[in-house]
Amino acid sequence: MIMTITSTRISPDWPCQVKTPGSYDWERSAAKWLRELIPARYASYPALIRHPVLLARHAQIQVQQEIRVARTALQTARAELPVLGLPESVIEHTIKLYAAELMQLQHIARSVRAVSEALAGRSH
Repeated sequence: MIMTITSTRISPDWPCQVKTPGSYDWERSAAKWLRELIPARYASYPALIRHPVLLARHAQIQVQQEIRVARTALQTARAELPVLGLPESVIEHTIKLYAAELMQLQHIARSVRAVSEALAGRSH
């Protein structure tokens, strides 16, 4: 028996926790991953449970807000942290932490966007 494998081209930002679009139960894996990105109190709202595309929209907004927070923390750290009496080594470590977190959040935002687009394509 010869099996034909159809290749679905997915974004390099596609999260490994989410199954490939079109595969069995992929939307459930997408919803599970998206719920991990939003505050727990939102994850139980019926509208977000029933409509993964709505959940994806909320996750996009949530991640964008987190990016703004990390960017503000990074931009203000050098001026505001010394006032708290923190040693220079702690300040430098904190700045590196914020920069790394910002890069990670930007990657997550691209992943959420890829999942959102796939969900929107399936919902029509």
